[in-house]
Amino acid sequence: MDKEIRDKYQAIIGLEVHAQLLTESKAYSADSTEYGAMPNTNLSVITLGHPGTLPRVNKNVVEMAVKMGLATNSDITRYNLYARKNYFYPDLPKGYQITQDKTPVCTNGHLVVKDAAGNDKRIGITRIHMEEDAGKSMHLPGETETLVDFNRAGVPLIEIVSEPDIRDSEEAYNYLTEIKRLVKYLDICDGNMEEGSLRCDANISVMLKDSPLWGTKVEVKNMNSFRNVQRAIEHEIERQIEIIENGGKVDSETRNFDANTGTTTAMRSKETLNDYRYFPEPDLPPLVIEQEWLDKIHAQMPSLPQELYKRFVGEFGLPEYDAAVLTDAKEVALYFEELCKHTTNYKAASNWVMGPVKSYLNELQLHIKDFPLQPASIAELIALVDENKVSHSVAAKKIFPYMLEYPGMSAHQVAEEQNLMQESDSDSLQGIISEVLAANPQKVAEYKAGKQSLIGMFMGDIMKKTKGKADPKVANQLLRDALNA
Repeated sequence: MDKEIRDKYQAIIGLEVHAQLLTESKAYSADSTEYGAMPNTNLSVITLGHPGTLPRVNKNVVEMAVKMGLATNSDITRYNLYARKNYFYPDLPKGYQITQDKTPVCTNGHLVVKDAAGNDKRIGITRIHMEEDAGKSMHLPGETETLVDFNRAGVPLIEIVSEPDIRDSEEAYNYLTEIKRLVKYLDICDGNMEEGSLRCDANISVMLKDSPLWGTKVEVKNMNSFRNVQRAIEHEIERQIEIIENGGKVDSETRNFDANTGTTTAMRSKETLNDYRYFPEPDLPPLVIEQEWLDKIHAQMPSLPQELYKRFVGEFGLPEYDAAVLTDAKEVALYFEELCKHTTNYKAASNWVMGPVKSYLNELQLHIKDFPLQPASIAELIALVDENKVSHSVAAKKIFPYMLEYPGMSAHQVAEEQNLMQESDSDSLQGIISEVLAANPQKVAEYKAGKQSLIGMFMGDIMKKTKGKADPKVANQLLRDALNA
């Protein structure tokens, strides 16, 4: 699309994120939530909506929802009512979904994310409410029948509804990344979009930048990755602009995103709230969140990414880049935090975690919980380097790999056993330096005549004679003193 035309318009975007909660049982029954079980095995008469059956609230669902509310700076609703949302799907056995309508458990929240220019931007969160998932319909290639698996029916969800504060696909991506990071830090959702445990619908409209009126909203569904959310938003913005530029009118509808073509297609005209015929759920009493319960949930909250980021920058003096990388995953952040209890060289600790540690994990596709070395072992490596007992190169290339192979050995033990301790004794090094200079009288003369670059050659010979054990700083200074004498 022509940039001049595109720049005339402003996109207005809101996201609805469904996060599948990591409970062992379903939202309103004791049925298992195990992922990957044989179809139609995690079922009971409650999930299937048999007459006379009654739901009951899963306490863990409420606590997880409240935790997400606290993490998103939301107000917590103390008096909660459940509602029935009525619509027909072949994979919704009851013919209605138990959800929340008038009293979402969390309201008026916000997150701070980076905009396209890298600046902080506040994205409002309208509401977070609890509900249950539907089952799953499967259409096999070449088959005319639809197969239905009810295992997912009744699995607990929270729906996180943003304000229409997002203005482009990059902001949307950053917002979703922060949502995923939060649910993983809180241990309430694994954040896996490919398996459907984190799902996103995007509401998109466009308007002329000088217009007082917003455009017609279109909802886009079926995006199974953050990248596809970006692609769908970009396509939909351009599609709507083209319609308006050609004198047409954007229809209020729900559209499907095709990842193969990067385009959206119409599914159905957009429902109104009346179509869902919400009414209070008669089988569940009001849920009251007392102050004592709320205080208990608050006390269970872990350190969140923004808190750790500020601590790593403020208290540990790390660059913002380091802090961002280290807080990207909860387990890495906690490993680094523990490492800093054993060393005060925080920048070296950051370099080790972001460098050798993460490289090892990535190469073997391991989670940091499976990393064989405790933070104290890395701290000992840092100490050896700081005390000039080994060089950083020797620590990273020789001692660290040996420790990974033999996790029971300390860094000091490996350095001693492998004869890797640096030689920093001045008298011993002085003799070796004298030998090197005596063997290269012509080069010494050239150095003294102004060819300063020869210092590297002399150092190379010294390191060879000491088998790499000479302390580079000490050896370099003694060498310069000898040459300038």
